[in-house]
Amino acid sequence: MMRRLIVTLLLATLALSAAQAQDKGLMMQHQKRLADLLTLTATAPTDNERYLASEQAVGELTAALDEDNSERWKWQLPTVASVLTSPDGMIRVFTWAVVRDNGEFECFGAIQFYNEREEEYQYLLLNDKSEDIMNREESVLSASNWFGAIYQDIIQTSHGGKTYYTLLGWNGVDNLTERKIIEPIVLRGGVPQFGAPLFRRERNLRRIVLEYRNDAMVNLSYEEQFVEEVQRERVKVKGSNRYRTVEKRKQHKEKMIIFDEVEPQIPGMDGLYQYYVPSGLELAYAFVDGKWELRNGAQGRLKDKKLNKAFEPLQKHTPAYSTR
Repeated sequence: MMRRLIVTLLLATLALSAAQAQDKGLMMQHQKRLADLLTLTATAPTDNERYLASEQAVGELTAALDEDNSERWKWQLPTVASVLTSPDGMIRVFTWAVVRDNGEFECFGAIQFYNEREEEYQYLLLNDKSEDIMNREESVLSASNWFGAIYQDIIQTSHGGKTYYTLLGWNGVDNLTERKIIEPIVLRGGVPQFGAPLFRRERNLRRIVLEYRNDAMVNLSYEEQFVEEVQRERVKVKGSNRYRTVEKRKQHKEKMIIFDEVEPQIPGMDGLYQYYVPSGLELAYAFVDGKWELRNGAQGRLKDKKLNKAFEPLQKHTPAYSTR
């Protein structure tokens, strides 16, 4: 009896190992085909060929995400695409772009997420509607009505038992402008919602869009930086019973989204983003009590307290995106 049980357990273990090996083999095949197609989205000589490669890449990615346990796969894709996974594993985002011969960008991708209601991983394809979206900084959007971007970082924060995901992205737009985007995502009813009122500012913003002249150098990053704060203290005047208020400047390190403010280079060109350039003012958002709080006086610095090095912008035709 014991011998039969041992044999049964051994066979079950071997079967499981074979199934896992087969799954790994399938995912390796999907990854190889997807990598080749994504490369073609950037290198094929014509618009039609690049769009065909992107359409086939969407199909290959869909087939891969349909595989059992696909959420566990550690993707290795060419740098023309971005794959970002949240620290808790609840969200994974795939993004890439097709650049037309006229310089216009169209973004593609998918978001894989854990639906707590259904208790399973699901995915949705991303449909770039950037140019059709009105009130782009205030709109709540979905995967089918997406403000397209190639995402470069994903930030996970939490407050009051709720978890938020904030994506930092870039879009080449066209021959005149580029964009940097701060895009919060929340899971509503188990499904991702793009845009959330997490910004503590004058307006009820749901995302931040920085659009600027395409040859301008605009930084957007999430990192630990030094920030200087002015603190007022009451101190006693020597030799008397009087007190006076003094200001003390203190620096401390803080994790924050840091970015360049942009504004029209020529007065009266508001809304004509091909004239927008960095104003010289550095701004930052720190996550405080469930909101991204604007720090107007933030001064981004490296660990040695020297000013940030110049930001090296992504090249439009040879983009490089972080993967994780």
